[in-house]
Amino acid sequence: MTMTPSLSSPLLHRVAETARQAVPFVLDGQPASALAGDTVLTAILTQKAQLRRNEFSHEPRAGFCMMGACQDCWVQTEGGERLRACSTFIQPGMALCTGEGAA
Repeated sequence: MTMTPSLSSPLLHRVAETARQAVPFVLDGQPASALAGDTVLTAILTQKAQLRRNEFSHEPRAGFCMMGACQDCWVQTEGGERLRACSTFIQPGMALCTGEGAA
């Protein structure tokens, strides 16, 4: 039997470098925390199983190339700005949206 992980369960689990300073941010309207030096991609995927939903199929996306070339990791801030999650470092107070709950 294949088990599909919940989209609210973290996709990534930190196993090293756990002593870095905490960086508070907001994810889908909820308080969250990452570590200093994390990319937005890492910050989101240690909280949830998706970065965003595809704008056409609405299927969950979690990045692809991890080096800023594929255009798959764009996420949106609460203010409407788009940024590449794989190459943008998390900053204190960032407010990010994954599109969870999109049809």
